[in-house]
Amino acid sequence: MLNIGIIGAGRIGRVHTQSICNFVRGARVKTIADPLLSGESAAWAQSLGVAGTTKDYREILGDAEIGAVLICSPTDTHAAISLEAIAAGKHVFCEKPVDHDIGRIREVLEALAEERARHLKYMVGFNRRFDHNFRALRSAVEGGKIGKPELVRITSRDPAPPGADYAARSGGIFLDMTIHDFDMVRYLSGEEVTEVFAQPAVLVDPAIGEAGDFDSAVTTLRLESGALAVIDNCRRCVYGYDQRAEVFGSEGAAACGNDGASTVQLSSAGGVTGEKPLFFFLERYMQAYAAEIGEFLAAVEQNSPVPVSASDGLAAVRIGIAATKSAKEGRPVKLAEIA
Repeated sequence: MLNIGIIGAGRIGRVHTQSICNFVRGARVKTIADPLLSGESAAWAQSLGVAGTTKDYREILGDAEIGAVLICSPTDTHAAISLEAIAAGKHVFCEKPVDHDIGRIREVLEALAEERARHLKYMVGFNRRFDHNFRALRSAVEGGKIGKPELVRITSRDPAPPGADYAARSGGIFLDMTIHDFDMVRYLSGEEVTEVFAQPAVLVDPAIGEAGDFDSAVTTLRLESGALAVIDNCRRCVYGYDQRAEVFGSEGAAACGNDGASTVQLSSAGGVTGEKPLFFFLERYMQAYAAEIGEFLAAVEQNSPVPVSASDGLAAVRIGIAATKSAKEGRPVKLAEIA
């Protein structure tokens, strides 16, 4: 039984705690740490069987019984805590992104390359790779069922926009929201991105624009083979969480649609109706969260490679930085421009 410490008791920290306690075998959450830990949060953790709560994450890093940590704290703490956890000899699962600064991510990669840390596993949390729909789509592409991939299309729209205060500190739409889609382009195509052209807009909430961000975007990417990818994003989708993808190739196409509460369609003289997409990521991806942690734990137990490495995390951030640069400068940006 592997003891896990979770650093961060916010929304994503709670998601991982629930998925491990309810769905993941072979591991238990021993301690949760958060500097703003409330009595309600402590009681919630204890109700799931988590024995320890603390406001100081270093208690987790100093606990010899804890073998792995999940970093679910604010983004600007990810790299620093990662370095401390690696130095403490802990396996690490870090929510995306490792950092918005490439230099800080490289510090983490360098720490992992040191002799004393080479036995440690470090995985980045891109949960969509573990969704049953996207996995089946990737399997079809890898199996050669569509021939040579030529065009990847991804639609990713949130049900409601965040507040302007969140937009101001999120790193921007490309490093906060679209970064998942950048990772999906790499995952579905099996290729690296060489060029990005982002066309953003403020169409939903003027306050987001006033905070220096965008709420809508269409991003075109060129891949190393010459294939293309197109991503459309919007921070508001009145019918729910819209998550679709298609890979078109030389011998056909494979696509996946949204998950709903059921697949029932009602047909009558008045028309054909069905369920709306599941409302947001907690509903759509809960099983994906459990699956990704299961694979992280398997990599630790079997001493096998993690499915999403720190280098994958770096690649997505580089694309996000290139997209941000493209949006600001109104031109295509080659990945070679990003250090």
